[in-house]
Amino acid sequence: MKRNPLIPFAIIGVIGIVLMLTMGGYGINKIHTASQDKEKAAMDPEAIYKQNCSSCHGQNLEGNVGPALEKIGGKYKPEEIADIVKNGKGSGMPAGLVKGEEAKILVDWLAEKK
Repeated sequence: MKRNPLIPFAIIGVIGIVLMLTMGGYGINKIHTASQDKEKAAMDPEAIYKQNCSSCHGQNLEGNVGPALEKIGGKYKPEEIADIVKNGKGSGMPAGLVKGEEAKILVDWLAEKK
């Protein structure tokens, strides 16, 4: 009985296509999950702080190059904190590091630190 020499190649081709489709679907889900995580982090004040402020003010608000922010809400009113975040302060605090809704979320969170 003769065997068709193309059968093994066809089987390998079908397996390859199935694997590509499966892995492509996995990659799309991973991208979708990453974008959801980014949106979630954008609304988390601690994530906003760690991304934009912690290099100068320390990971735990303890201060580093910039002043400590552990009790900043007891020192400044929310409007004053918002002004500092928006316009900076002195030569060390640059203006506009955090903008828009993220700035409001960050200011509200910092204002609670008393």
